[in-house]
Amino acid sequence: MADKTPHPFFDLHTHGFVRVATSTPQVRTADIAFNARGIIAEAERAAARNVDVLLYPELSLSSYAMDDLHLQAAILDAVDAEIAHIVEVSRSIPTVLVIGAPLRRNGRIYNCALAICRGAVLGVVPKSFLPNYREYYEKRWFAHGRDCVGLTIEVGGSEVPFGTDLLFKHSAIPGIMFGLEICEDFWSPTQPGTMAALAGATLILNLSASNIVIGKSDERHLLSRASSARSVCAYAYSASGYGESTTDLAWDGQGMIYELGELMVESVRFDREPELCIADIDCQRILNERMRMQTFNDAAEAAGRPEDWYRLIAFDHEPDGGDIGLERPIRRFPFVPNRQGKLDDDCYEAFNIQVSALVRRIEATNPKSLVIGISGGLDSTHALLVAARACDTLGLPRSTIRGYTMPGFGTSEGTRSNAWKLMKAIGVTAEEIDIKPTARLMLENIGHPFADGEPVYDTTFENVQAGLRTDYLFRLSGQHGGWVVGTGDLSELALGWCTYGVGDQMSHYNVNAGVPKTLIQYLIRWTSATDQFDEETDAVLLSILDTEISPELVPASEDGTIQSTEAKIGPYELNDFFLHHILRWGQKPSHVAFLAWHAWRDAKTGVWPAGFPEARKNEYDLDTIAGWLEKFLRRFFAFSQFKRSALPNGPKVSSGGALSPRGDWRAPSDAVADVWLAELRNGLPQSTSD
Repeated sequence: MADKTPHPFFDLHTHGFVRVATSTPQVRTADIAFNARGIIAEAERAAARNVDVLLYPELSLSSYAMDDLHLQAAILDAVDAEIAHIVEVSRSIPTVLVIGAPLRRNGRIYNCALAICRGAVLGVVPKSFLPNYREYYEKRWFAHGRDCVGLTIEVGGSEVPFGTDLLFKHSAIPGIMFGLEICEDFWSPTQPGTMAALAGATLILNLSASNIVIGKSDERHLLSRASSARSVCAYAYSASGYGESTTDLAWDGQGMIYELGELMVESVRFDREPELCIADIDCQRILNERMRMQTFNDAAEAAGRPEDWYRLIAFDHEPDGGDIGLERPIRRFPFVPNRQGKLDDDCYEAFNIQVSALVRRIEATNPKSLVIGISGGLDSTHALLVAARACDTLGLPRSTIRGYTMPGFGTSEGTRSNAWKLMKAIGVTAEEIDIKPTARLMLENIGHPFADGEPVYDTTFENVQAGLRTDYLFRLSGQHGGWVVGTGDLSELALGWCTYGVGDQMSHYNVNAGVPKTLIQYLIRWTSATDQFDEETDAVLLSILDTEISPELVPASEDGTIQSTEAKIGPYELNDFFLHHILRWGQKPSHVAFLAWHAWRDAKTGVWPAGFPEARKNEYDLDTIAGWLEKFLRRFFAFSQFKRSALPNGPKVSSGGALSPRGDWRAPSDAVADVWLAELRNGLPQSTSD
């Protein structure tokens, strides 16, 4: 009988993900048994959704807003009894539960977070900072735990680790390690979670009560986002909700999870029903970022290497594994702005990074002209828009720009027409040079078969045309006292899809070097939609956006089919996805494939960039993704680095990175791709039918 066990590739734990949830359970003031039932009900619900770590609010077992009732022995005895009950029930629950409860130790009461897993209390962390101002009176009831280090506490008949020096590390899944802090702790200038992160925690969990007032939700978001960004971690926050006492305060039950400053998920506030807020956290992405960010490691050293004295508590919640999906927002276009309320601002910023960089270079060199080759394609179109806006900024006439369209053997009438329309609409000095006669002469001089009438369209045939265009542009820039504005984009540089030296790889200054193809497409669409130029220009831009991406170096076939770039090197939307996750995060190929599969396998799910055309919403199966990823790895690691090692100047635009050897990416030109290819081959099923 065939083995029906899912391949490990489909299990998110294989790739270092952990499924985290915040919970707002049912709660009743001072009703410990009722609250325990609410905690257990949410634990069972979370387990059914394959949650690995479940975070509850502060004092979720006792309830928070009960004032001096915290000091009642009957309440504290009931808490102890119900903790034992919850621990016993947890034996059959494959989820780590992080609950809040008041606990006694040596004549003091501590506001505590308890980590419970498979029938055991793993450890207890006390609250470090107790608010005692305005509506808060916690010092009336609790002792702070700032100095509790290396201690134990009796809970449910067992002596367990107690203190602010605890981290909880999964014994079987690398990268899963969490630390705990409680509410006010992250309002402190020296929050305990920061130290836990410096000690190695990839996930910080905050059990919070936090009554709600106008504007406080934004403050929580600010602190959670800042904590996750500054401490290079994931940060989960769970606040008390409906059922807490409203004698003087109100509660909204806000839950949220951030990762490296990005909001993964947030709950519905003011919900009267229990709620789970779930996200899958990429622990490997966090660890990879820490390896890159030496500031983080310097801070750990400056803090006295907390990893040397924190106690590590090992656990294994024994998840079922298999294909449980991926509950996480994945951007299909990671280079493209996706903040719905900030789209215009982000596009404005991206466009003006290029404009500002070009303006500075113009001021530094004082050229008499800017020379650009205009093909009627995306890249040269965008470079021309940037150059036009730069001239506007400097008060220079747009005729300073000298645009040249240079039709070759594969140039279509459509792109040639668009090139002319665009140059005319923008108002640049426009000329045309037919390179075919010169190309034929060169092909004849080198003895190429095409010169004898044979339809041989090899790399030499293509590069003769690409080289001639660049040669003309450089000679023209010298003749007119200017320099060449480059148009090649980041995607082409990653794939080596450019002609080296005397070709489109070279220019005097390349405004597109930090902009991938998918972002160029989006910025052109934004330029048109927001009327950055006039209606005549907008009409041409829309026509260019609808044109097949092609170098147009090979004549169309008899049936009219033109040379397709993406048929040769793969869809740019996939290549840019691969590039982002490999360049920015250093992810393994199998990890990238896992993310790409979840992002692209179904066009009907997930979020597309605002205004994205319906007809262009594609989807890809795993075999297709793996095939193009293999080609990307070969081109990126083993073939094209020598072209990137000799790049002209150009601005970095996206936080996703650039490929300048003077900036984000330094690599040898003679490396091989074997390691990445082997990892991809070993990490994926042989086919999606496996």
